[in-house]
Amino acid sequence: MKDVEGTCSGRHGFIVAITGIESVGKGLIRDGTGFVTFPVKYQCVVFRPFKGEILEAVVTMANKMGFFAEAGPVQIFVSNHLIPDDMEFRSGDVPNYTTSDGSVKIQKESEVRLKIIGTRVDATEIFCIGTIKDDFLGVISDPGANA
Repeated sequence: MKDVEGTCSGRHGFIVAITGIESVGKGLIRDGTGFVTFPVKYQCVVFRPFKGEILEAVVTMANKMGFFAEAGPVQIFVSNHLIPDDMEFRSGDVPNYTTSDGSVKIQKESEVRLKIIGTRVDATEIFCIGTIKDDFLGVISDPGANA
């Protein structure tokens, strides 16, 4: 369980938790080491984002190209072309995307609701491209609003 939980399989997604072990097969002795390897079948909870899925994520970085956000173990990039046209990038102490009237800000630690429009699956990681240029998507909470 320690070896598998928290890892990512490109085929199945991120393995969050093992919920049950179905079977343990016959052990195979590894030549020259004395170690034994056992094939194990198990059930688990996985997280695998797919195209069209709506997720809530936390912004980790904003720059003029767009912003990066994390939804659990998945990193999502939202390009500036996939951010509503009324939002403009502003550099400074806290780089952010702000509406022309200043009412909405996307910056580090902001929570956003976004839609996955593409995924790239690696052997050990999953990367996503997202958009907030759609109805009911965008900022959920802004850490700068409390200041």
